[in-house]
Amino acid sequence: MASKISEGIEVSVETFYQPDYSNPVAGEYMFAYRISIENHNLFPVKLHRRRWHIIEGNGATREVEGEGVVGVQPTLQPSERYQYVSGCNLSSELGKMHGSYTMENLNNKNMFEVNIPVFEMIVPFKMN
Repeated sequence: MASKISEGIEVSVETFYQPDYSNPVAGEYMFAYRISIENHNLFPVKLHRRRWHIIEGNGATREVEGEGVVGVQPTLQPSERYQYVSGCNLSSELGKMHGSYTMENLNNKNMFEVNIPVFEMIVPFKMN
């Protein structure tokens, strides 16, 4: 599990290879990831946007940006945790992702960036 605290927000990531949704013969590898976001600040925050950098083992890169996560813009009170599951498809057997969330301090309305740690997606048989 990858984990990082920035701006008082802890982001932890677990990844899971999805063999039932992958087709290695066609070069399609599907991964799920579970993200936990915990607010260690003394003020409530709202997640507005996300930005992902996806780097594949074959050198291909792409960037994904958008509002919220899985269709919501969660609000976290102090000490509150929010968890969601999403996915990423790769055209190679391994890759990695990292990114950031744009969040708002709901007390003073200031926006700030929270770093998402680098995490790897590796087909299990590649680890042998």
